[in-house]
Amino acid sequence: MTGRSRRPAHASQSDHGRKTMEPEDGLNEAPHFHGHRDRLRARFREAGPAALADYELLELVLFRAVPRRDVKPLAKALVDRFGSFAEVVAAPPGLLAEIPGVKDAIITELKVVEAAAQRLARGQMKRRRALSSWSAVIDYCRTAMAYAEREQVRVLFLDKRNQLIADEVLQTGTVDHAPVYPREVVKRALEVSASALILLHNHPTWPCLITMDHAQAA
Repeated sequence: MTGRSRRPAHASQSDHGRKTMEPEDGLNEAPHFHGHRDRLRARFREAGPAALADYELLELVLFRAVPRRDVKPLAKALVDRFGSFAEVVAAPPGLLAEIPGVKDAIITELKVVEAAAQRLARGQMKRRRALSSWSAVIDYCRTAMAYAEREQVRVLFLDKRNQLIADEVLQTGTVDHAPVYPREVVKRALEVSASALILLHNHPTWPCLITMDHAQAA
C-alpha cells in the first residue's frame, strides 16, 4: 500500500515539474537574458539608436514591462506584424492585444513611448522660430497622425512669421471620410489670431500618406 501511494505523488511532482518549465504568456525563458540585456543596453549607449534594428530598440522598451523573460521573439513578432518600430508603438491597443504574449503592461509601455514621441515632436515644433521646410512639417505630422485608425483633419495655426501658435485636430471621421466645415476653420483661426494655417488630413488606408494644403487665414 505504501509503494502504490507513492507512485501518484511521484507522477504528480513530475507533472508539476513539466508545467513549471512551460513558457508563460508566449515568452520563452532565457537563462542568460540578463547578459543579453546588458549587452544591448551597452550597444545603445555606445553606438546610439541607429546601430540597433527596430526589433532591438523594441526590446529595450519591453525590458521594463517584462523584467524576467526573453523578449526578443516577441519584439520580432510585433515588428513582423505591424511593419516597423514606429508602427508597433502607434498600433491600437486592441490590435496589440491580439499578439500572443502582449499583456496590459506591455501595451502601457508602448503607449507611453507613443505619447512621449508626440509630446517631443510638438515641443520641438513650438520651439522653432519658424516652420523652415515642408519636410519638417511632414516629419512632425507623421509622428502625430500617420498611424491613426480614422481619418483626421488637423490644422496648424501660424502667426505672421510662420511660428506655430496651435496644433489642433479639427475633425475625426471614419476610415475614409472626415467632414470639414470652412466656417469652423476660419472661426478658430480668428480665435487664436492666426495669420496663416496649414490644413492636413491623413489616409488610414494608405499608411504615412498625408495630404496638405497651405492657406491664408481670413
